[in-house]
Amino acid sequence: MDMITGMKARQSTRAFLPREVEKEKIIRILDAARWAPSGANMQPWHVVVVQGSSKQRITDALVSAHERGQQETLDYQYYPDEWFEPFKSRRRATGLALYGALGIGREDTQARHEAWNDNYRFFGAPVGLLVFLDRRLNQGSWIDIGMFLQNILLAAESEGLATCPQAALAEYPETIRHLLGIGEHLALACGISLGYPDNDAPANSFRTTREPVEAFTSWHD
Repeated sequence: MDMITGMKARQSTRAFLPREVEKEKIIRILDAARWAPSGANMQPWHVVVVQGSSKQRITDALVSAHERGQQETLDYQYYPDEWFEPFKSRRRATGLALYGALGIGREDTQARHEAWNDNYRFFGAPVGLLVFLDRRLNQGSWIDIGMFLQNILLAAESEGLATCPQAALAEYPETIRHLLGIGEHLALACGISLGYPDNDAPANSFRTTREPVEAFTSWHD
């Protein structure tokens, strides 16, 4: 698969097969991802791979926190304080498409609640990648992390695997650091669910749209 095809084929997968992912594939993905550019070649990323009982302990803790109504405490602010256009409409359209594919109505709050908990279950993926960086670094290193994450997603695509990058897995970073014995100096950027896709699952039946080039590009000749 050439790179451009991989970029266009990649999608956020929200249902996975209960099929083990070969360790060799995970290593090849991370080996490719490490070639992402970074300022002054700092390579600020740190990855924790969770599987089996370790992943299940994280799932149980995150679902429990959500069920108790515990306030999320991300290590950074992902979304705006107040949504505005055009971002508000794009967010709404994505939510409607997802819940529509799942057959969940607007008023079915319990089903929506359970669908959100699926984030903490890694959508059934057998592997979770948790990506950290030293919180003493500045905004430039977060750009580096973004390029590293994209490399992971594209390398997984080339290995026949599916991914879902998830900010939701970073909502309770203190809980995850405690469970994994991770130092407070490491900020949790996000998690990635990794596995073989369940192509028959309703959650994987829709694709988000993208704006055309002319909508986000200006030319100065």
